[in-house]
Amino acid sequence: MTVVTVVYGIEACDQVRKARNWLRAHQVAFRFHDFRADGLARALLERWMGHLPWDALVNRRSTTWRQIDASRRAGVVDQTTAIDLLLANPTLVRRPVLESGDRILIGFSEPTYRALFVPPPTPIPSPPSST
Repeated sequence: MTVVTVVYGIEACDQVRKARNWLRAHQVAFRFHDFRADGLARALLERWMGHLPWDALVNRRSTTWRQIDASRRAGVVDQTTAIDLLLANPTLVRRPVLESGDRILIGFSEPTYRALFVPPPTPIPSPPSST
């Protein structure tokens, strides 16, 4: 069975670019899903939030977050309100989100990607001793 790897994000995001470049450099086949061009579905967010805490997906350090009215930001208190806000503002999703098989990762971390995609080196067996 082939594992499908999908990178979700936006084209202009530096972290998304780093993740995509790393995957290409390590010959990992993947598909890119751009939130702006391809959209963002409620079912996708619900699936991610089934594996991760809802607040891990909301980028509270982004320019978009700061531009949202304070009362609306304060109203993001659970999975339902987070999904509603992310659907209205897809650039609020912390990026990149990577799905590979049953693994979901948020953000780019070279050591984490390496652990997921690069098999450990095979130890070279020692020659038998001649005693």
